[in-house]
Amino acid sequence: MSFFEAVVLGIVQGIFMFFPVSSTSHLALTQHLFIATGSELPPPDSPEMILFDLVVHVGTLVSIVVVFKKSLGTFLKKSWAGFNDRLRGGKDSVGKLYVRLALFGLLSVFVTGLVGFPAKAMFERIFANPLMISATLITTGILLYWTDVLPSRPLGLRLLNSKVALAVGIGQGLALMPGLSRSGTTIAFGLFAGLKRRWAAEYSFFIAIPTILGATLIQGIEVATAGGLQEISIIAMIVGFVVSALVGIAALYLVLQLLYKARLKFFSFYVWGLALVIIVTSLWGATWFSPV
Repeated sequence: MSFFEAVVLGIVQGIFMFFPVSSTSHLALTQHLFIATGSELPPPDSPEMILFDLVVHVGTLVSIVVVFKKSLGTFLKKSWAGFNDRLRGGKDSVGKLYVRLALFGLLSVFVTGLVGFPAKAMFERIFANPLMISATLITTGILLYWTDVLPSRPLGLRLLNSKVALAVGIGQGLALMPGLSRSGTTIAFGLFAGLKRRWAAEYSFFIAIPTILGATLIQGIEVATAGGLQEISIIAMIVGFVVSALVGIAALYLVLQLLYKARLKFFSFYVWGLALVIIVTSLWGATWFSPV
């Protein structure tokens, strides 16, 4: 992987991680395009390329920490205080709330693993097939359009419950498929379960942190046991990580404004258009995708 390719892929991840149009599908499609034009990148469904994708996802976790630093700091501080209060037999209601939120977050991540881990190999095969990516992009568009026409949702943080946590966890597990936007799917499932828009967004982004870190660790172990990095250098990984983090900060600020104003349906037209382009060019035998 060249320096240029690492920068481009980092930019793609930084932009599309938070715009609910599936950053993973855009990474895979960009990789197909590079390969078709003569690049020596490993295939998008190879363990090393998937690890690179996860590393740039970790880069955008830095963006989440920067943008939500106040909320995240409060959450960590009060969750810790709440756990300590519970151990001492205290009855701090605020601490209790944050403990509940932490436990529900862990439940969502656990459900994500139950849904996604057994299907990992099957989901990874989608990376190699642009037509399958187009199908999941169409599904993302439907979810995004649906979220904008939903009436006002009733549940705030104090009413967040196991039903919401389970729904978001299932959505995040399904979103391991390229083409299904992680942020779009988890926010949609949170809204479907009754969570208000602001909290659906913040809950979605917070549970991304342990989920993506865990997935990166598992993939890193897989690559290490297979002999380590062969075709992608550590420098390329670092470049992609830094670029995705910097670009992701600006993208996250913008997408939050669109979400709060219920403007996600505009992204549905984008993903439907992209899916149509993929279908038409694939059926006409265009060569800008690498062979599958």
